[in-house]
Amino acid sequence: MKPFPAIALIFLAALFSFSAIAEDEASWEVEALSQILPGTVEGGVEYDFASGTAIGTNGIYVNYNQGSAVLTADSASVNRKTGEVEADGNVRIESGDQLWVGEHIRYNFKTRQMRSEQFRTGKAPVFAGGTQLTGDGSNRIYTAQSAFVTTDDYAEPAYRVRASRIKIIPGKSVEMWNAVLFAEGVPVFYFPYYKRNLGLHANHFTIIPGYNSRYGAYALNTYTWFLGDVADGKIHLDYRELRGVGFGPDVNLHLGQWGNAEMKYYYQYDSRANTSSSIFTITNGATAIPQFGNIPENRQRFYLGWQATPATNFNVKAQVNYQSDPLVLHDFFEGEYTANPQPNTFVELNKYWDNWSLDALATPRVNSFFNQIERLPDVKLTGFRQQVFGTPVYYDSESSVGWYRSFVTLTNGLYPGTNGFYADSATRADTYHQLTLPWTFFNWLNVAPRVGGRFTYYNSRSASYTNSNAEAYRGVFNTGVRTSFKASQLWANATNSFLQINGLRHVIEPSADYVFVPRPSTPFAQLPQFDSEMPALMLSPVDFPDYNSIDSVDAQNVIRFGLRNVLQTKRGGQLDDLVNWNVMLDWRLDPGLVQGGTNKQSDLNDLYSQFTLRPRSWLTLESQVRYDLDRGYLNMAFHQITFMPGERWSWGIGHWYLRGGTWGNSTGSWNENNFITSTLFYRVNDNWGLRATHNYNALDGRLQEQFYTLYRDLRSFTGALTFRVLNQVGQQPDYTIAFSLSLKANPSTRVGEDTVNPYRLLGE
Repeated sequence: MKPFPAIALIFLAALFSFSAIAEDEASWEVEALSQILPGTVEGGVEYDFASGTAIGTNGIYVNYNQGSAVLTADSASVNRKTGEVEADGNVRIESGDQLWVGEHIRYNFKTRQMRSEQFRTGKAPVFAGGTQLTGDGSNRIYTAQSAFVTTDDYAEPAYRVRASRIKIIPGKSVEMWNAVLFAEGVPVFYFPYYKRNLGLHANHFTIIPGYNSRYGAYALNTYTWFLGDVADGKIHLDYRELRGVGFGPDVNLHLGQWGNAEMKYYYQYDSRANTSSSIFTITNGATAIPQFGNIPENRQRFYLGWQATPATNFNVKAQVNYQSDPLVLHDFFEGEYTANPQPNTFVELNKYWDNWSLDALATPRVNSFFNQIERLPDVKLTGFRQQVFGTPVYYDSESSVGWYRSFVTLTNGLYPGTNGFYADSATRADTYHQLTLPWTFFNWLNVAPRVGGRFTYYNSRSASYTNSNAEAYRGVFNTGVRTSFKASQLWANATNSFLQINGLRHVIEPSADYVFVPRPSTPFAQLPQFDSEMPALMLSPVDFPDYNSIDSVDAQNVIRFGLRNVLQTKRGGQLDDLVNWNVMLDWRLDPGLVQGGTNKQSDLNDLYSQFTLRPRSWLTLESQVRYDLDRGYLNMAFHQITFMPGERWSWGIGHWYLRGGTWGNSTGSWNENNFITSTLFYRVNDNWGLRATHNYNALDGRLQEQFYTLYRDLRSFTGALTFRVLNQVGQQPDYTIAFSLSLKANPSTRVGEDTVNPYRLLGE
């Protein structure tokens, strides 16, 4: 190579960039910022080989050790040997997931020591700033004076916690002394010492003030804490003007291989404990008396939940729900009560293999005022459908053994007129085995005949039977055949812009399932009913082992017809169901009696229809109907229309109807229901939003529940002002107003959760 071109090449490299391997095998990349961000002011870098320094002006970019630390500034002096850099003007240093910003910063890439006259730093969602920053590179701890912490990522934060001294551990936490909380420049609270995690899991307070007709004025106060990745929880301290003080902790444990555990305890000294007992009454002659008796003043609940997979294909679940009285959830945890008014207590173990599973379930009685079946324990071995020695025959089975005891208490009953107490207890051993021979004819017709048998042993009979202490043996035989086929038609060129159709495919799948079960050797009326057939809004299974009401098995001679229609198209490059319609109907060839009653079954069971239509990607129509063909009655109907045309607004309106009287597999009487529901959300602009929910009882023309929420985006917070009116039968209207404030850095609810569970807006 000639001398002049070589010298020119070295000069150009020094002018625009250099890259070298430093001590400890660390790499350096120093360039003019204009080489990284085209269109910026043309800058330059001069390199002094003798001292190992580079000086950049009009924008400089420094990348140390392949991105472990990156610096940009208006100008800077870099010493490759010592790792020292002195930068001025719009200085930004990215180290890991931490960002530092200042006008004049001295930083050592090797030791990570830092000095700055003025700085800002942060790791979303928490940011800090201040003056006189110094850093100790050995343990990555930085201290500063006149500093502040905020989650409001603006040049002038709306709120901040300012302190005389601050210690920052990048990526972990900040500690502050003599800290004052400022809101819009006004001091509102003083902390002698304040510590906050840098990240999503930061300790914080939540206060929800409000008013409720049953509570009076109230303030629900929660402190949320985090202990690394091992534990987190909440501490509640609530005050209700008319009901007193309530408090309790929530603890969540993250145990790695041993899963996650959750514990909740809450105590309320209730000065008006019987406020709700007048709602639930039973009639004694002409007098209505409280169904649950006297409610104690000392009210409490305890919850323990645990779920783990300590080994491959081995699951453990446990749940304990203790309540001091049957209305504690109703009075103080309305959302939980609405979802499940009688929570269970159980321990469950599951072990899975390729063709088998072993399950153990225990359900001890913790609350004496609820109906319950105790299982101490119930062990079940399940054989999944599997091929028998390479033959076309398939085998499946279920076998269980356990000790059981049933309770029906005086405080509640499943049907009117069955209030009272009785207890059945017995040891039961049950085994069921079935063989299936699936065939496909003509490459499209599926035919699967089956035959099975069940044997069950009880060491005692039903308490209502004359000789209740006698053992019972029951044998059950079943057979049947299921036939089905699937056909489809494709119209690849079908299009319709209004319905967003881009090609069409129709899939139709008719089926017929014949089931024959002769009368069992022992009638179910003589057997204790631990796993009995319960009233259901949907059609119960007719096949074994899907029909798992072991103690209620009776004779069957029925054909279940099914028809599934799906019309599909492509929207946004993905397959979408334009229409999905399922229809089922049972034809009883030999109708018997309704279980537990004297009424004869009809030849045809109710026609059940489930229909979904999506004419547009943002419009959904859903329907579920159960229709009595013999009598011409509509037993059940649910219809829902959902509009979601964009982020601006959404609206769901539904109708729910349930016919009163005796129908289906119920021997009791259904209570008639006829409701119209509506939930509307409207985003006025980037700062304001509205939500309205109405539940209208069409039976008596009563607006049963109203929810109105006004949302306000407060930059770092989201505020929600909620007003609710609850108008229950035989009660005075209950008015509630509450204000909740959710920090965006640590939101109290997930996006959209208040649509499903609006009770959180009231303070749960």
